[in-house]
Amino acid sequence: MGGGGGGEEGEFGLQIAPILDLLFVLLIFFMSSAGAQIKEAELGIKIPGGKTAAGQVEENPPAQLDINAFGQVFLNQTPMDTPNSKEMNGLKAELKGLIAKFGEKQPVIIAPASSARHERVVDVLNACSAAGVKNLAFGTSSM
Repeated sequence: MGGGGGGEEGEFGLQIAPILDLLFVLLIFFMSSAGAQIKEAELGIKIPGGKTAAGQVEENPPAQLDINAFGQVFLNQTPMDTPNSKEMNGLKAELKGLIAKFGEKQPVIIAPASSARHERVVDVLNACSAAGVKNLAFGTSSM
């Protein structure tokens, strides 16, 4: 009555080759998945606001640049240049004055109307760049 899966002597052998194959497949899987992990980092974002943590009003409130649908640019509700002016020398001069007074940390918020032309927004960005504005953000228009 021979029987079973053992040898002639009745010994059951341990097959090590399939176990090693499985071990190597798992090793390769874990090595490849460990190398593909994405490391998350925190972005330091400063949101412009009117008050500091202590509840005191800031010395340099943000300069609001509104752009209406006709292309007129307003700096803190004061009209600047003409709606067709590409160079925007008046805006550049005002922004340079703000930067000289409050330093490079002076926040400037560009708030175009939803129907403002993108070309006009780029003109305002160019004027900000020429004036040396470093702290720039986009907001919603109050007009």
